[in-house]
Amino acid sequence: MPDISSTTETPYADGKILKHTASGVGVITFNNPDKRNAMSLEMWEGFGEALTSLRDDEKVRVVILRGAGGKAFVSGADISQFEKVRHNAAASEEYARRSAAQRALLADYPKPTIACIDGYCLGGGMQVAMLADIRLASHDSQFGIPAARLGIAYGYDGLRHLVSLVGPAWARLLMYTGMRIDSAEALRIGLVERLFPVDELWGETMAIAESIAQNAPLAIKAAKITIAQVLKDESARDMEAIKAIGNACMDSEDFREGRQAFMEKRKPKFRGR
Repeated sequence: MPDISSTTETPYADGKILKHTASGVGVITFNNPDKRNAMSLEMWEGFGEALTSLRDDEKVRVVILRGAGGKAFVSGADISQFEKVRHNAAASEEYARRSAAQRALLADYPKPTIACIDGYCLGGGMQVAMLADIRLASHDSQFGIPAARLGIAYGYDGLRHLVSLVGPAWARLLMYTGMRIDSAEALRIGLVERLFPVDELWGETMAIAESIAQNAPLAIKAAKITIAQVLKDESARDMEAIKAIGNACMDSEDFREGRQAFMEKRKPKFRGR
């Protein structure tokens, strides 16, 4: 397993967002540990830049999101900025527009994404985690959306994803109370997929990411596109997109490589075409 810390680091947002790549895996780190990785507007925009760079890197096949410092994934928005950038409806709308653009980039991301969650995952951190394809967490993690305690609305997209993961009843309980839940409860209600001891979380996350990176990119893209369409209302589904990616898989070099590797009893070497 590659040591991400030994690879070239690219900083964004004055180093509060970091990017690494190794063995087909891209890693984005929220690096604001003094504030438990609370997201400033500059961090949102740096996050978008890092996502775009990894999206356009043909060597990267899967992206992991994680928090620095061992205390939090992302503890929410940087409340110290609220007086300046979210003090009323008009200012909040501009903040939302700029930060939502980065979340939309993650929502429509063409590559698999994994949220590696250790510690607090709150508010805006929950939005980021819920947009990832897979959520893996440590036993020490805590989850919540304290919007009601701050007097702000959480927003349609965040609540849509919350309801899709945990259902409307749990969404109401979490939103109305602003309560936090532990990792075991998060697993039980479907907010996260797997839990690990804190000292095993990163290794297990990397192992899953590497297993994805070694599989056929077009086949994974087909699964991602099809699952996204399944989640839409039937009238809104793009069946032509599903058919097109299916045909692309069947006509791909990777499909031929997969068949040949199976017959030769060796590990296939997929190239994404």
